[in-house]
Amino acid sequence: MRVDGRKDEEMRPITITRGYLKYAEGSALIEFGHTKVLCAASVEERVPQFLKDSGQGWITAEYGLLPRSTTTRTPREAAAGRVSGRTSEIQRLIGRSLRGVADLRRLGERTIVIDCDVMQADGGTRAAAVTGGFVALADSVHLLKEQGRIKSDPLLDNVAAISVGTVEGRILLDLCYAEDSIAEVDLNVVMTGGGKFVEVQGTGEESPFSKEQLDAMLAVAAQGIQQLVHLQQRLVLERLQTVKLPLDKS
Repeated sequence: MRVDGRKDEEMRPITITRGYLKYAEGSALIEFGHTKVLCAASVEERVPQFLKDSGQGWITAEYGLLPRSTTTRTPREAAAGRVSGRTSEIQRLIGRSLRGVADLRRLGERTIVIDCDVMQADGGTRAAAVTGGFVALADSVHLLKEQGRIKSDPLLDNVAAISVGTVEGRILLDLCYAEDSIAEVDLNVVMTGGGKFVEVQGTGEESPFSKEQLDAMLAVAAQGIQQLVHLQQRLVLERLQTVKLPLDKS
């Protein structure tokens, strides 16, 4: 058994609470086990300079760790006066993932900013941010349609992310921090609801890995992402306040 008692291909309990913030156009608190990320969508009636007068919108993201989201205090990056390379890489990943399932022309010349604040970190924060960020984005788009500010839904599919890796030769899905810190191979996989890849980030932490290992890990990741997409679809379509995994399969 794993450190938290799960089977190799079993995900942690996943909870998404929609409408967590009063003022944001869309928001969701997502929990992957002990990892908790608050995602908020803000609509701005402007676009970056390179898109001005293009008739096209933009979706971007910001990401950050709250100081006591980790076992020891993490200083605020604002105090250092710059964003770390890790933070920049993660928020670019989130933005790319969400834009990967959007028709930005349908959004008009406006920007939706997805803020992802890690309240508690126990591995998989970027995966949680992508998955919860989509729910916040979908709710903000729904609001724009209700207000008549856009005519058609710019979201063409769902998108979600999950981590997968090998520990002592075993393929493990949805790594917690204790597993991630000793993994021989670590992947972060972003996929659409239709089963297409948006991004795959993979590292052989101790040694190179084979194509056969990669294919096996991607297959396990795809199973996990389908569970997350099903959860997103239930949330968005039924507009429930809270849905939890494991889902009722009846």
